[in-house]
Amino acid sequence: MVAEFMVQPSSWIEEGITTQLVRGIRLFKFNEALQLRFEELINLHKLQQLTEAQTAELNGLQELDRIFTLLNAKFIAAA
Repeated sequence: MVAEFMVQPSSWIEEGITTQLVRGIRLFKFNEALQLRFEELINLHKLQQLTEAQTAELNGLQELDRIFTLLNAKFIAAA
């Protein structure tokens, strides 16, 4: 396992997270501002223009995205 620096995913809970009702199931997602930031960081990564701080931010957002994917899949399967 390789250690990676990341912004703690929990740091976005208060202001960057929302839920959305999809086919009667409430799912977690990034709010619009955080989604745009995530996409911006992904694009900078593709261009190999991320700073160390931006890399840590992207790593945290990717981890949070993976967590949401798992939780949302479990909610959908249980419905």
